[in-house]
Amino acid sequence: MTLTRIRLATLAAPLLLAGLTGCAGMAERHAAHHGAGIYSFGLWGDMPYKKAGDDSKLPAVLASINASDIAFSIYDGDIKDGSSRCDNVVYTDALTMFGSMKQPVVYVPGDNEWTDCHRSNNGGFDALERLAHLRKVMYPTLDSLGAKTMPLVHQGKAAGDKYIENVRFSRGPVVFAGLNVPGSNNNVILSAKECTNKSARKAADCDASNAEYLERDAANIAWLKQTFEQARAEKARGVVIVIQADPGFDLPETEELDESLAPGVSGYRNFMSEVARLTAEFDGQVLFVHGDTHFFKVDKPLNSPTSLLPNFTRLQTFGSPSLHWVKVTVDPASANLFRIDPVIVSQKK
Repeated sequence: MTLTRIRLATLAAPLLLAGLTGCAGMAERHAAHHGAGIYSFGLWGDMPYKKAGDDSKLPAVLASINASDIAFSIYDGDIKDGSSRCDNVVYTDALTMFGSMKQPVVYVPGDNEWTDCHRSNNGGFDALERLAHLRKVMYPTLDSLGAKTMPLVHQGKAAGDKYIENVRFSRGPVVFAGLNVPGSNNNVILSAKECTNKSARKAADCDASNAEYLERDAANIAWLKQTFEQARAEKARGVVIVIQADPGFDLPETEELDESLAPGVSGYRNFMSEVARLTAEFDGQVLFVHGDTHFFKVDKPLNSPTSLLPNFTRLQTFGSPSLHWVKVTVDPASANLFRIDPVIVSQKK
């Protein structure tokens, strides 16, 4: 079997990005949402996992978020666990969950709802077909989800379009961006063995997945660059980047090993190199949010344990079986701009 070669240090052939730049004409519509002063937003994801018994815990989380004073929340992927079927009902159930939220919800896709659907225990779906389904169903309008909605700018132009899931909006002194950067190495398949292991995939499916990665990675980097361009144009003091995957950071506890260079996270290196470069060139604060690892963490992992990128903060959100959420307060009077508070949800016994 021959897998499409992946050149991880370089991008694929340049995309024709004219159709991917979103709707610039929506800028005026977004201006109404640029409230001044202090406000808060919520972060949650990697829930509910039915096999972990999350269904009985989820209502308390939703109630906690709904009872808070947040302006909106962002869900950073994984609407299901990684070992259950990717049937259509999974997506409609997620829409019902998001529809129960009082404030706007911005949905960012995770690996469990498309990348991993090839697995035999997920039903052996075509992952790219599930991605196409997700783009049609989970983005029914150009606004956010939730009982109350807010306008978003999308990289695609309509439901079902490529990269409709990549979104951007501004509020106060902050520009927010959500991007489709999922777990499972960003849909990169490195070998013939990996291609077919516990999977319904054939060689052609894996070649198609690697081609999909290359195209989406280039589109994601273009969206990232445009986000920082918008932040500079608006004289924003902060940028929030939300993805699902833990992209792999060098851990200070292992001096002889750079975990960010592991093959299993090689699919994130192009994107993360751009994140680091753009953050270093930006005068404000950058809050980088992801799920995937399922435990709460806040640190400054870039560029390395011995080379601090001071305006970069990583926030890793809770996930199953720890069903909690994170409240972030934007305070323009603070030099750090972002105040991060984990919200621990008590379950009735």
